[in-house]
Amino acid sequence: MDKTSSLDKFRVPIGNQEIELQQIEFEAGGMPMLRIRIREGKRFTIFDVDPVTAERWGRQMLTWAAAGGESE
Repeated sequence: MDKTSSLDKFRVPIGNQEIELQQIEFEAGGMPMLRIRIREGKRFTIFDVDPVTAERWGRQMLTWAAAGGESE
């Protein structure tokens, strides 16, 4: 059975989507993945990303937020 651990769960203030970040370790092995679950009403969007992708995504989000939401 795959092992899933919740890392964070929150609601977006505008739009009210529920976002949950989870670490998932697959029973078959391989590297742990970051699962991003976005719930909008009854609909779910799920991304499983590797550490390299998570780092790139996270850096870009931090850069954007630090600039006050302005694109370069």
